[in-house]
Amino acid sequence: MAYLTRDGVRIYYEDDGAGTPILLSHGFGASTGMWGGQVDEFGDRYRFIRWDMRGHGRSDCPDDPALYSQAHTIGDMLALLDHLAVDKAVIGGHSLGGYMTLAFNARYPKRAKALILQGCGPGYRSDKSRATWNVRAENRARSLEEGGLDALGGGAEVTVSIQKSAQGLANAARGILSQVDSAAIDSLPGIAVPVLIVIGDGDDHYLQGSAYMASRIPGAVNVVVPDAGHGVNVDQPGIVNKAFGDFLAKL
Repeated sequence: MAYLTRDGVRIYYEDDGAGTPILLSHGFGASTGMWGGQVDEFGDRYRFIRWDMRGHGRSDCPDDPALYSQAHTIGDMLALLDHLAVDKAVIGGHSLGGYMTLAFNARYPKRAKALILQGCGPGYRSDKSRATWNVRAENRARSLEEGGLDALGGGAEVTVSIQKSAQGLANAARGILSQVDSAAIDSLPGIAVPVLIVIGDGDDHYLQGSAYMASRIPGAVNVVVPDAGHGVNVDQPGIVNKAFGDFLAKL
């Protein structure tokens, strides 16, 4: 098992395959395991770097809530690329990981060769909308504190993942899942690299956000996958792998 340590927090990662590097971030309540189908399919052609966010999977779950934030997450992504001597990578993610992909690109656009945004939205420009989202994030945190890991539910991407701390996930909900600004959504028209958007046709929470991103990001490819929910790459790995393969082959 491989770890990178930042501010005393060990960040777990996996580095498989060879070729163009692809940094993949998971969704809230998921972990590196959600990308197994993509590594199996493309590991002979691409270098997959998967990692667990703070509070998730095999990464540390510090007690201090101040050690969880979107800034920490962006910093972890950058530190991981630097640690592995990767100057540019395809940056991709699912749900929260997709949002953090946008946030990372807004901060460090020169480190991205392309973006893959799966099952996610771009955040909010309105303070009121962010506040509404943050109430949901707080409720998610409380449900984990009160119900333990069972409160995660049974989403496809969650069932193939490993978790060890409900409190770590609660801290991540408050510190990483909560929205803090409009940097991601504001960045959409200026994205200057190829972008693939993937969404399940049953992912009602993010269909509108995906369509919005597709309409604002120049040249974005938007793939709506039939018979799939939020964990689209787990629900329909064949269709998603084809979308990934077609996109990556053109880079």
